[in-house]
Amino acid sequence: MAVQQAGEGHPVVVVGAGAAGVQTVVALREKGYDGPLLLLGDEPHRPYDRPPLSKSVLLGGDADAVRFDVDFDALGVEVRLGCGARGLRPEARELDTARGPVGYRALVLATGAEPVRLPGAAGLPSVHELRTLDDARRLGPVLAERREVVVVGAGWIGAEFATAATAAGCRVTVVEAADRPLAGALPAEVTGPMRAWYREAGVELRTGVGVRRIEDGAVELADGERLTAGAVLVGVGARPATAWLAGSGVAIGARGDVLADEGLRTSVPDVYAVGDCASFPSARFGGRLLVHHWDNALQGPRAVAASLTGGAGAVYDPVPYFWSEQFGRFVQYAGHHADADTLVRRGDPDGDAWSVCWLREERLVAVLSVGRARDLAQGKRLIASGAPLVRERVADADVPLKSAVADGAAATVG
Repeated sequence: MAVQQAGEGHPVVVVGAGAAGVQTVVALREKGYDGPLLLLGDEPHRPYDRPPLSKSVLLGGDADAVRFDVDFDALGVEVRLGCGARGLRPEARELDTARGPVGYRALVLATGAEPVRLPGAAGLPSVHELRTLDDARRLGPVLAERREVVVVGAGWIGAEFATAATAAGCRVTVVEAADRPLAGALPAEVTGPMRAWYREAGVELRTGVGVRRIEDGAVELADGERLTAGAVLVGVGARPATAWLAGSGVAIGARGDVLADEGLRTSVPDVYAVGDCASFPSARFGGRLLVHHWDNALQGPRAVAASLTGGAGAVYDPVPYFWSEQFGRFVQYAGHHADADTLVRRGDPDGDAWSVCWLREERLVAVLSVGRARDLAQGKRLIASGAPLVRERVADADVPLKSAVADGAAATVG
């Protein structure tokens, strides 16, 4: 295989033991790579899945249950924990780590993303993040004690944490600098109904006001108001964990993302990137995508493995997908709506089940579903097919989305 022609004697090294890293070593073995494999994890814990952290683990679920069901010994994968990357020297084919230099035959960057932190909040006992297993373990007792909680940020993590904290009996206030929840992810006409979800759950939602300062036990807002806080959860976004690549020659984008190509190769030979740390060009959506969601961490490793083992023409151009559970609702999204020219609703947004479809030139490019799983499943296939749709049929919630395909085009939809 192509990967065995360079750096003979060294392993293929995968940096990052989250979903993307774990799935990469699995995919390499599935693709037939039989050389040495080394998986490096920054944390001391055996590799685990992150989505349950904001759900079951917070509410006292078994932390052991989130660990990946992968037998690394059987796969012949060496795992080194507490061994985060600190620098890269491609000319020497060496990775600097917390435990010394590591030589590589080929290298896969799967370092994920790290939370954006508020100035002055670091080190305060009452201030928390929710990114790691240790974060969830620290927050569990906070919920068990039913403290008064302030959540900074009404994005996906903020909403999921507020949901868990409310279920645990905490009094919750969510503060958002934008004028609505999920402002960075969805347009106002979509997020409008979501404001009511907070109210119905007994969560106080403050929008249009930023945070001036966080103290131990209080949050001071930009308008001068002080909120008492037994605990503060900061969830104001995440950025690719790539600062350690400075000076390496790996091309980094304006968002801190590793600029990978359609096969998830970086600008440096024999170095690849996958998951939250990397962006990739999408012919399907006509731009470069940076996807910070779990499904990307599962799908991308197959493309990396194909590229790394010499697979001809390996192209990664998925239909992005993610889901979120908040305030008793199951929210799913597929596609990429940035360049859509039409927004079409399906169902009553004030009800318990509705969807929003984004079209570009009468073709579906994204769908958001709340309690309408069939719309999401059919919509994802329609996005992949590129079939033209009839807008009036899309808008009729009683018509299956797959039946909105224009006459004569149905044969193109699987």
